[in-house]
Amino acid sequence: MPKKFQILVVDDEESITFLLKTELEELGGYDVDVALNGTEAINLLQSKIYDIVLLDIKMPRVSGIDVLKFITEHSPTTQVIMLTNIVDYKTAIETMKLGAYDFVSKPYDTDQLLATMSRALDRRQLVIDKEVMRNELNRITGSSGIIGESPVFKNVIENVRKVAASEAFVLVQGLSGTGKELIAHLLHNESPRKERPFVAVNCASIPDQLLESELFGHEKGSFTNAYSAKQGLVEVADGGTLFLDEVGDISQPTQAKLLRFLETGEFRRVGGTASMRVGVRVISATNKNLQKEVQEGRFREDLLYRLNVVSIQIPPLKERKEDIPLLIEYFTKRKSKSKTKKVSPEALALLMQYDWPGNVRELEHVIEGSSILSQGDIIELSDLWINPSLAQQVHFPAVPASNNGYQRLVSLEDLEKVHIQKVLEHHHGNRLKTAETLGITTKTLYLKIKRYKIPVPSPGDHS
Repeated sequence: MPKKFQILVVDDEESITFLLKTELEELGGYDVDVALNGTEAINLLQSKIYDIVLLDIKMPRVSGIDVLKFITEHSPTTQVIMLTNIVDYKTAIETMKLGAYDFVSKPYDTDQLLATMSRALDRRQLVIDKEVMRNELNRITGSSGIIGESPVFKNVIENVRKVAASEAFVLVQGLSGTGKELIAHLLHNESPRKERPFVAVNCASIPDQLLESELFGHEKGSFTNAYSAKQGLVEVADGGTLFLDEVGDISQPTQAKLLRFLETGEFRRVGGTASMRVGVRVISATNKNLQKEVQEGRFREDLLYRLNVVSIQIPPLKERKEDIPLLIEYFTKRKSKSKTKKVSPEALALLMQYDWPGNVRELEHVIEGSSILSQGDIIELSDLWINPSLAQQVHFPAVPASNNGYQRLVSLEDLEKVHIQKVLEHHHGNRLKTAETLGITTKTLYLKIKRYKIPVPSPGDHS
């Protein structure tokens, strides 16, 4: 069953908290806690992570402003919606400068409140995704630049930094697992737009009939279940960068609408008549040969020209094997709570011989799984979690191991299943923290748990 969003209602009027709890649980399907004063709210916030806090501004002793400051410092992903009387508008606007997402006036309109909460949850996911990617980028980049000393990879980073300062659209090309989104983030973070939003959309993961709405938004009533108007991602990214991942998977009707937007900067929401204009830089990525897609009639040539003002090609890991030891060091450091594990020369020799069709992502999975199995400070040959194709490719028919005499051969799916299970256990079944650690959304985590039939520990089970 999908995780319910956690809501905290803070108001010193008990009748309001009771009404809000009832409506939000029945109409919104949320899990709702209540606090009747600021002190009680802070106590709850110290013991639990909330997705949204509905917070009254004026309360005795510990005010709503005090609670807001606590939340922004200790739980930056939590979205705060202020509850205010009409006469408090000036104060409400001040709270938004302090980090509140929005404010709703009392007496509130239930539909308006639910719509505001829905937008706040969308923003929260963007904040989480941005933080995860920042951590990922920091993991790959050191204080002096990117992790990788091979000439071919240094050339990529040099080109990224040259292109970043311009406003040119960029097409990032490379096989799956090479780090295209990380490069897109680096382009954004090195650009004049770095203080503005970076908004990513995976075009392959969204059904085509929904992609147009996701990109350009929709008006209320434009289709079934469109109960309120919704901003598209191009609006969310206004002033910043829009990253179109797997752009080669967009259907031709949506390609035409995207082309018009790229040419004019204008778009219409689904179901809308008014043209809207935003200013975004578009970075796109693909693992397909788009020139071949054009020749075979699946991708518009004029759209390719628009997207491909500058092209950056990311080399596969097999073309920069000298970076493997550095990548291994970073992966082991990231997972280590104390002393960083080393890889034995024999194990490293095996890893260096493999061609890594899954690229950096596959190497990361292997190192994480091997670190879990390794009991000492050194990852030995017998600790390596490798799939059968690796062993066949590097001609290791049977490697003696300390436990049962055979190397461990597992599929990447088995490795992923065990890794997710270990992280769930580490966080005592907390799916939000698990998803953040894994760098995926809670929805993706739920689907993987269901797919692999992973037992989820009870949050209270710390054994």
